Amino acid sequence: MTKAPIQLQDLRRRLYVKAKAEPTWRFWGLYVHICKLETLRQAYAAARANAGAPGNDGVTFETIEQAGLEEFLGQLRQELVEGRYRPQRLRKVKIPKEGGKFRQLSIPTIRDRVVQGAVKLILEPIFEADFQPGSFGYRPKKTAHAAIQRVSTAIIQGKTYVLDLDLRAYFDTVRHHIVLQKVARRVNDDAVMALLKAMLKASGKRGVPQGGTVSPLLSNIYLNEVDKMLERAQQVTRRGQWTAVEYARFADDLVILVDSHRRHHWLRGAVEQRAREELARLQVEVNEDKSRRVDLSRGESFGFLGFDFHRIRSRRGRWMPLRTPKGKKRTALLRKLKEIFRNSISRPLRSVIEQIN
Repeated sequence: MTKAPIQLQDLRRRLYVKAKAEPTWRFWGLYVHICKLETLRQAYAAARANAGAPGNDGVTFETIEQAGLEEFLGQLRQELVEGRYRPQRLRKVKIPKEGGKFRQLSIPTIRDRVVQGAVKLILEPIFEADFQPGSFGYRPKKTAHAAIQRVSTAIIQGKTYVLDLDLRAYFDTVRHHIVLQKVARRVNDDAVMALLKAMLKASGKRGVPQGGTVSPLLSNIYLNEVDKMLERAQQVTRRGQWTAVEYARFADDLVILVDSHRRHHWLRGAVEQRAREELARLQVEVNEDKSRRVDLSRGESFGFLGFDFHRIRSRRGRWMPLRTPKGKKRTALLRKLKEIFRNSISRPLRSVIEQIN
C-alpha cells in the first residue's frame, strides 16, 4: 500500500493502541473519518496501485483522472456525508482453477473500491488489535512466507500430526448477519454499520465478494474466534516456551499441528472437535473430501500455500521439514521457464533474470 498521510497514520495508530488496551471498547465517531478527503484520497491511491479491471460502469482510473480526480473524490465524499451513497452491482468474472473448475471474482466499480478502501483504513487497526498471531492472510506485515515458516518450525519441534481442514466455498458462504454482529462488538457507529450492510447486500444474500477491498478484513474477523480457540489450546499445553499445538491460517487455508508424543494423542481428537464446533457455530462447512489427517512420522505429507510438506532426516540425523512446490504448480513453473528461455536466446542475461523474478 502507498504510504498514508501523517494525520491518517496517527489516527490508525491511536485506534490500534486504544483497541489493544481495551478489548471490549466499542468505537464511535468513525464514519466522519471514512468521509474525510485524505482517507478517500489514500484509498484511491491504494486502488490505483493495485490497478485492476473496471466494474459494471466501465469507468477506468484514466477516465476519472482525465475528468479530475479531486472532483471525483469531492463528489464521492458529498454522497457519503449526505447519506446518498449506494454501492453498485458487482461485475462477475470467472477465473479458471485446477481441474477445470472456476473461481468467481466479483469486481466492484472504482468508486466502490475507494469507499471500501476508506472503510478498511479506519476499521483495520481496530481489528488488528484483536487478531491472533497464527492468522497471516491479507494482514499488514504478515506474509505467506511467514505462515510457511511457522509450519516448518512446528515440524522441527516434533508436531507431526497434522489436521488439514478445507473450508467449503468459504468466501461464498459467510453469513452477513454473523459478520455484522462481530463488527458491532467493536463498532458503535450506526452509519458505519449501515454502510457495511449496504456493501454486503450488493454482493448477494450471503458471502463476501472475492475481489472486494474490504472482503479480506471481514473474512478474518469472521474466523477470529477459531483462531482464538487454537490460541487457547496452545496456552493449555504450554510448558515454558514449548507448546503441544501449533496452527497457521491464511484466509481459508487452515492447518493444525499436534505434538507426536503419545501423551498428547488425546489432543488430536480434542482439538479437531473444538475446531469443528467453532466452524459449525459460524455455519462454515468443512469439505470432508479434501480435509485430511496426516502423520508425518509415517512418511505422509500435506499441502499448504502451494507447497507439499514432508519430514526427512538431515545428514546429521535430525528430523527436518522438506517443502516442495505442489506438482501442478511445479509443472506450470517449468513450462513457463521453458517458454522464457526459448524466447530469450538473443536477450541480455539481466533482462531474462528480471522476467523470471
